[in-house]
Amino acid sequence: MKKRPIVYLITAALLTLTVSGCGSEKTEKQTKQPTEKEPTKVILNEVAHSIFYAPMYAAIENGYFEDEGLDVTIITGFGADKTMTAVLSGEADIGFMGSEASIYTYNEGANDYVVNFAQLTQRAGNFLVAREEMPDFSWDDLKGKKVLGGRKGGMPEMVFEYILRQNGIDPAKDLEINQNIDFGSTAAAFSEDDSDFTVEFEPHATSLETGGKGHVVASLGTDSGYVPYTAFCAKQSYLKKNPETIQKFTNALQKGMNFVRAHSPKEIAEVIAPQFKETDLDTITAIVTRYYDQDTWKNNLVFEEESFELLQDILEDSGELKTRVPYKDLVTTTFAEKAKNF
Repeated sequence: MKKRPIVYLITAALLTLTVSGCGSEKTEKQTKQPTEKEPTKVILNEVAHSIFYAPMYAAIENGYFEDEGLDVTIITGFGADKTMTAVLSGEADIGFMGSEASIYTYNEGANDYVVNFAQLTQRAGNFLVAREEMPDFSWDDLKGKKVLGGRKGGMPEMVFEYILRQNGIDPAKDLEINQNIDFGSTAAAFSEDDSDFTVEFEPHATSLETGGKGHVVASLGTDSGYVPYTAFCAKQSYLKKNPETIQKFTNALQKGMNFVRAHSPKEIAEVIAPQFKETDLDTITAIVTRYYDQDTWKNNLVFEEESFELLQDILEDSGELKTRVPYKDLVTTTFAEKAKNF
C-alpha cells in the first residue's frame, strides 16, 4: 500500500514532462517566422526625367513596383543614344526611350538586340515655344525662321519634321533648324541666343513661359496625331532569362496607367510631386493637365503593329531609315497583354 503513492508520483512526473515537451515544441513552431523573399533588383535607364512619363512615376510613388516584389533603381540617361548604350552594355536591365533606337541598333547588326515590351505614351510630349504670344499661329509662320530643334535621328526632331512636311514645309529649305544643342539645354540656349522658336519638353516649356522668355504656341503631340513615342525595352537575353521580372514590371506600369486614367490632373500631380521636388505643385498640375488633355497616355501598354509601322513611316520620311525591320522581331506584346487584366 505504501508503494502506490510512489507509482502515482512517477506517473505524474512523466505526464508533466510529456505535456511540457509537447508544449515547448508547439511554442517553437508557433514563434518561427517565415523568411520574407528579397525584392528583385531592377535597374531602369530612362531617356529623361519628365512629367510626360507620369504613369511610371505614379506606379513608383503608389508602391506598385514594391507590391510586385521589385526594387527599381532609376537612372536618367539624358538621350536615347546614352540610354541604349546602358542597356546594351548591361549597365541597365531595362531601357525607356523612343523605339527608333531599337530599330537603329537592329539594323546595325547587334546580336543581342533590344525588344520593346511595353508602350507608355501615344503622343509626342514636346511643344513649340515662340518669343512672343501668337494666338493665330500656323506652321507657315516658321518659314524663314530659326528654330532650336532636337538631336538628328531622335523622336523629338523627327516628329517635328514630320509635322512640317504634313503642312507642306521643307525642313531643309524653308527654315533653319539648329540640332547642335544637347538634350535638355535648348531652353537655356533659347534664353540667350537669337532663335525665333524652340522645341521643348516640360517642364522647360512652362519654365520659359513663367520666366517671360517664351510662349507655347503649338503642341507637337496634338498636331502629329497618335505616335508611339516612348516604350520600355530589354535585351533578348534578359527577356528570356527574366520573364517573371518583366511581367511584374509591366503589371506595375499598367497599375500606374490605370491610376492616371482614373484620376484628375490635380490628383496625379499630388502623387508624382515627390519625383519633381524642384517644381512647385501648381506647375506640375499645369503640365499634367496639358498632357492629360491631349490624350498622351494609352489605356494599356500593348505596342501594336500599326503603331510600329507608323513609327517606321516617320523614320523613312525623315531619311533616317533605309531598311524597314520586322515588327515581330522588335516587339513582344506577351507581357502587356497579360497586364491588361490589372
